[in-house]
Amino acid sequence: MGDMKYAELADLYKRLEKTTLKTLKTKFVADFLKKTPDDLLEIVPYLILGKVFPDWDERELGVGEKLLVKAVSMATGVPEKEIENSIKDTGDLGESVALALRKRKQKSFFSQPLTIKRVYNTFVKIAEAQGEGSQDRKMRYLANLFMDALPEEGKYIARTVLGTMRTGVAEGILRDAIAEAFKVKPELVERAYMLTSDFGYVTRVAKLEGDEGLSKVSIQIGKPIRPMLAQNAASVGDALREMGGRAAFEIKYDGARVQVHRDGDRVVVYSRRLENVTRSIPEIVEAVKQALKPERAIVEGELVAVGEDGRPRPFQYVLRRFRRKYNIDEMIEKIPLELNLFDVLYADDESLIDTPFHERRKKLEESVEENRRIKLAEQLVTGDVKEAESFYKRALELGHEGVMAKRLDSTYEPGNRGKKWLKVKPTMEDLDLVIIGAEWGEGRRAHLLGSFLVAAYDPHSGEFVPVGKVGSGFTDEDLAELTKRLKQYIVRQEGKFVEIEPKYVIEVTYQEIQKSPKYRSGFALRFPRYVALREDKSPEEADTIERVAQLYELQERFRARG
Repeated sequence: MGDMKYAELADLYKRLEKTTLKTLKTKFVADFLKKTPDDLLEIVPYLILGKVFPDWDERELGVGEKLLVKAVSMATGVPEKEIENSIKDTGDLGESVALALRKRKQKSFFSQPLTIKRVYNTFVKIAEAQGEGSQDRKMRYLANLFMDALPEEGKYIARTVLGTMRTGVAEGILRDAIAEAFKVKPELVERAYMLTSDFGYVTRVAKLEGDEGLSKVSIQIGKPIRPMLAQNAASVGDALREMGGRAAFEIKYDGARVQVHRDGDRVVVYSRRLENVTRSIPEIVEAVKQALKPERAIVEGELVAVGEDGRPRPFQYVLRRFRRKYNIDEMIEKIPLELNLFDVLYADDESLIDTPFHERRKKLEESVEENRRIKLAEQLVTGDVKEAESFYKRALELGHEGVMAKRLDSTYEPGNRGKKWLKVKPTMEDLDLVIIGAEWGEGRRAHLLGSFLVAAYDPHSGEFVPVGKVGSGFTDEDLAELTKRLKQYIVRQEGKFVEIEPKYVIEVTYQEIQKSPKYRSGFALRFPRYVALREDKSPEEADTIERVAQLYELQERFRARG
């Protein structure tokens, strides 16, 4: 059984931190993967990303800063207060853990060098510790690791536990590194990952089975598929022209997109960010079992919170349901949900992603028996602009966001944002933008981040380009919540300004879009205002710079008409 010293992984983290060059990061990761024993291939890719489990795995370490400090204190004899003060000085818990380990009086007589397998297995034990006394058990497991850890190892163990690795390795670098390490095609690595969302599994296949194995990777129930994304269309007419004169129009529900996996009596629901949200929506799980005819299936839909008047409530209500872990019965009453299914990707042991959309819709209709909570997304297939516009107007009147237009012959392309699906929404719509920087507030808000530099996504370069600063629309609670979430992703600080790793998407409203030389994007939002945190969206799902340009053109067109 192969294993490796954890010190080798710590050394990789250190080298990754010291360079900003993507090519060099890719090379470092590729070299490390080459020497990784087969037994560790499913573990190491996630550890390199600074995670323990894939996003869709329900297991969480459930360790906060306080518990971690206690474990370090237990392992080193350094008082908790001293470690806490050190964190205030360094601004980095990892560095403070390393300092505490250097102060340790002596290592245990029985100490052994840490291995990757031991560290990982300890993380699993921590995640699986439940019930009475579980916090104490977690602390002891961690303390045992810190007792045997070298200072640099302790630094990175702490960062992994708290999810604050900061090595700048994202999915793109890992994908390219897998391809480079095992001489396989990057597009096959990408395809396999889009179908399984499992870098550990993909790395193992790439090494042991090469291109041939990767090309055979298929959908697996229990591993979410990366959702297919849509581009924007300026109008229903434009969408219809792009689709070749005839298309399927569906209501674009104001909810949270989910992917449902059924395997007999086991139903698992994933959010669009591929997080397992099954436990928070038990009534939907039961309703799916009754509505879905195939015993094994994967379907997609939009989960909508329904008000007393039958109209949809804002999508944030669904997110409140996702976050709730206790008193779920009470929330079922307070925030009733309805699932509107719009696609089927797998049924009766057959993958349907290469099947044309109109056939998938037919299969979906055959596979679902609607009930109170499970509906089929309302759809109109037409080539008539007036008919489509009437459908669009009705969707807005019902309180939804607009419509989706889908090519009838389109296959399902996981993770792709192409023109086979288009969304049509009102012109002066809010934008979903990524926070890439912030400034500390003043006066009573000096301890909070007070204004935020926001960016649109450029799919061609994979970069986030700034379009404005948002400083209004926030309550004190909003700022406290955003500061708490963003603090761990601060990359550097210059005066009051901090650069932030792109992790969080916020919804922003504005008066107009202006051309501006101030920002690299060439655009600036006038009077931008915060609306909501879009926890359901990953940074790559934010609005694109093309969308900002499109909205600017539309705005100018309307202005010219007077």
